[in-house]
Amino acid sequence: MTELKQLPAKKTIALVAHDHKKDELLDWVKRHRDILVQHHLIATGTTGKLISESLNVEVARVLSGPLGGDQQLGAMIAEEKINMVIFFWDPMESQPHDSDVKAFLRLCVVWNIPTASNSASADFLITSKYMDEDHSVSLPDYKTYLNRNIKKGI
Repeated sequence: MTELKQLPAKKTIALVAHDHKKDELLDWVKRHRDILVQHHLIATGTTGKLISESLNVEVARVLSGPLGGDQQLGAMIAEEKINMVIFFWDPMESQPHDSDVKAFLRLCVVWNIPTASNSASADFLITSKYMDEDHSVSLPDYKTYLNRNIKKGI
């Protein structure tokens, strides 16, 4: 049986960007300011400071990614406190915390969180008809999967 979870009309949106993608994310948030200010924003350290200053809005902040911010956001996803993720990650640079980034993105998939990794996909998400209304999303039945594998000894 597939479980449903409700994404509220006023969403909590995580905004994250690697160093070489911060300017691109700032340009994107400026273009979509009118929509973003209607939602709760949370971001990793420096990215959150830059967005807050750029938009002149409150942005909740966690630690920077390399210091644990990605893991903090991942925990918030597992606790169903984040409804959407905009993460402009840099495919051309190795990150010192690649394992944290991978774990964070994995949790976005596990918890069926709408996620964008570049301005084109972020444009599609932010302009979706679901952006300003409640929306139900399904969660895969991982409990049955895990229980079956535990019984098998996996």
